[in-house]
Amino acid sequence: MRLVVFGSGHPYRGGVARTTTEMVRALELRGHDVSFFTPRRQYPAWLFPGRDDRDPDACPRLECAQRILDPLNPLSWARSRRRAMAVDADAWIIPYWTWAWSGLWRYLLSGERPPATAVVHNPADHDSRHVQRLAAASVLKRCQALFTHARVLESGLAETYPGLATASHPMPPTSIDPLPSQPEARATLGVAEDRRVALFVGLVRPYKGVDLLLDAVARLPAESDWLVIIAGEPWGDQGRRIEDQVRQLAIEDRVRLQLQWIPETEVPRLLAASDIVVLPYRSGSQSAVAPMALDAGVPVLSTVVGGLPEVVQPGVDGWLVEPGSIDALVGALEELDGPRLSELARGAVQGRNRFTWDGYAEALESLVATTVLD
Repeated sequence: MRLVVFGSGHPYRGGVARTTTEMVRALELRGHDVSFFTPRRQYPAWLFPGRDDRDPDACPRLECAQRILDPLNPLSWARSRRRAMAVDADAWIIPYWTWAWSGLWRYLLSGERPPATAVVHNPADHDSRHVQRLAAASVLKRCQALFTHARVLESGLAETYPGLATASHPMPPTSIDPLPSQPEARATLGVAEDRRVALFVGLVRPYKGVDLLLDAVARLPAESDWLVIIAGEPWGDQGRRIEDQVRQLAIEDRVRLQLQWIPETEVPRLLAASDIVVLPYRSGSQSAVAPMALDAGVPVLSTVVGGLPEVVQPGVDGWLVEPGSIDALVGALEELDGPRLSELARGAVQGRNRFTWDGYAEALESLVATTVLD
């Protein structure tokens, strides 16, 4: 098929940019003719409270990519639509994850055009209000099909948009550099080899529950050897809040804070130094961190939210606990001793390639094909 894919990519960073780039590359490898329209800018500064949303190393630059979109400038939308229509594509594919792009999406999806499939990362923004949910609905109802990353999310979309075709496939791991050995990684980071290390990595946002993890660490027995690394850029005032919480709980000896953007080149070292990745989410739809960690051979301790139970296999390559429960996190950390962590790590290694980008692209192309046939 001849496809136009809209969405973020090089030189921007973030989960949507990386996964959309991987998706485009996988569709091309399956023989599709893809035009990839990417943005000149992603977000207004007030919506992205981090330092910078660009990282040229986060995503490869694809030859099919053209930087023509500007979701913040309505005067540019007509030109973008003309460029897309000129491709004479069989179908369009758009990612949906934030209301900030909804105006552009509504404009592109108006009038006569090829059938459109939305890849729904989030049915609405995290911590969304009524207006943001309306913005999501105004875009998704204009599409002909909805593709998402978990069966539970697909079920919700099918119920909300009963006339649209739906499908789902778990998020495959994004590619990272090979991991160094654990001793090498710990030596570089200054982490003792006799500590059990739990890693949270990614944007630090309220819904991700880092504060709950810190409360759990404070409740561990005095002799506990756990070290928790919080590595990621804080959202808004989350950095100050996290630092204050660590001081108030007096857990400086159990927690290491790296409250900054973590370049993609640093992620393998952090994973290699860790015994488990922790996702203490209060809520959420899915996480690109979980499949990345498992593919690297690092087990995952996650809460039961969104599609994470479809990725993490409890007792095989990870551990699942109820969301919002400090007691559940404490219990899991106490139960995950050295032998059990080693067993879960072996399960993660054995489960590599459970989800692939070729399988993801195959599921997506099957759904898109139904809109073309219609």
